[in-house]
Amino acid sequence: MGGPAAASGASGHQRGVFDVDQASALAELEMAWAGGGYHGFSADGGTWCAVSGAGDVLTGATPDELNRAIRAHWQAWQ
Repeated sequence: MGGPAAASGASGHQRGVFDVDQASALAELEMAWAGGGYHGFSADGGTWCAVSGAGDVLTGATPDELNRAIRAHWQAWQ
């Protein structure tokens, strides 16, 4: 049955409800926006970043906030 031991995952560390799987979130952002000219996705020290094809650095405190910043930047160029 899936008690607390099952929720801890392979590392033995139980992830909190609001913890983000950084590698997965970065991969999803890259998959969603690379075709739009965005690259250099990273997350360090609580700041999520992406670089536009024009060299603009976009940031957010969360993956969702970065996604909104990219979307607003992309729409401004359309």
